[in-house]
Amino acid sequence: MNEQIQKRLVEAKESHIFPGAVVGWVKRDGTRGVVSCGRFTYDQDAVPIQSDSIFDVASLTKAIPTGSLALQLIEEGMLSLQDQVVKYIPEFNNSYCEQVLVKHLLTYSMLLDLKRPLSSYKDLLPEELLNVIMTTDLAYIPGTKFHYSNTPALLLGIILERITGKTLDVLADERFFLSLGMSRTTFHPNKFSKEEIVPTEIDDWRGEVRGVVHDEASYTLQKKMMPGCAGLFSTVPDLLIFMEMMLNEGSYKGKQYFSKEMMNAVQTNQLSILDESMGLGWELNQPRFMGTCANEHMFGKTGFTGCVILCDQEKGIACVMLSNRTYPKRPPDGTDINQVRCDIADIVFKQTLIV
Repeated sequence: MNEQIQKRLVEAKESHIFPGAVVGWVKRDGTRGVVSCGRFTYDQDAVPIQSDSIFDVASLTKAIPTGSLALQLIEEGMLSLQDQVVKYIPEFNNSYCEQVLVKHLLTYSMLLDLKRPLSSYKDLLPEELLNVIMTTDLAYIPGTKFHYSNTPALLLGIILERITGKTLDVLADERFFLSLGMSRTTFHPNKFSKEEIVPTEIDDWRGEVRGVVHDEASYTLQKKMMPGCAGLFSTVPDLLIFMEMMLNEGSYKGKQYFSKEMMNAVQTNQLSILDESMGLGWELNQPRFMGTCANEHMFGKTGFTGCVILCDQEKGIACVMLSNRTYPKRPPDGTDINQVRCDIADIVFKQTLIV
């Protein structure tokens, strides 16, 4: 399997889909493999990608840790799927605001009627950007449509911080990363040397984007808060630990992070009435990035920088791919990287061994 993965990564690198990438897989019994390919940039003398190179994992942040933290607080009775968002964020004041529930945030079934991408507000002060988020009317009645955006995870992160009195980075360390041994996973990549962190883009606003969050709106908001939609940096080996825990029904090395019932909820379609596939905090059954083995219980998440995490509990295997497909300039769409994601998924999930 590793040879097949390596071959596909080399093909993608040579096609300039990304300068470099790391793919890892893990089975329920802890058996794992990691394959790396390429360099930090397309320069021949650039730093080679290592198995533990640190990537900006972009929107994987929405699931790990933001959504996962919310699921823990729900299990502990500190939060409910039926809680109104305005209960915790009274300044969230727009059309339908009193109808927006925590469940709508976890299932991405609410959307602000923004006239332009949230990232285009990057030059505002963080307080001004937050005001845009809090006062823009909703595009539709919450719970009536699925539409992926950054706002639900942003709001969810604020709720988590207000319930616990701790910032998102501290919560993530205390509840997941430290006890799981994810020592190279952080919201503060500056504690590592730049030679360990893969660059994501060269843009006109910041120059080379490296060691700071790639998402522009999150970059602005980080001056005031820890946004729940992006900002995490991690490695494939670290993320495989998290996925091994999820493969084992929320348990890792004798510690229970989620109950079996919550793991079932993660894999149960919450939006079947809308003819969409979304679990709690994770997407379900998405062939566009999960490949031909996508099924109603396979859950996963992508990240704009070129990342993907996928998990199939029935087969007992999960995989992670991290890349910097946005370097040096972001491509016009996700067609090429989604094809790579699908091909890697097919290699991994067509394995017949169930453990």
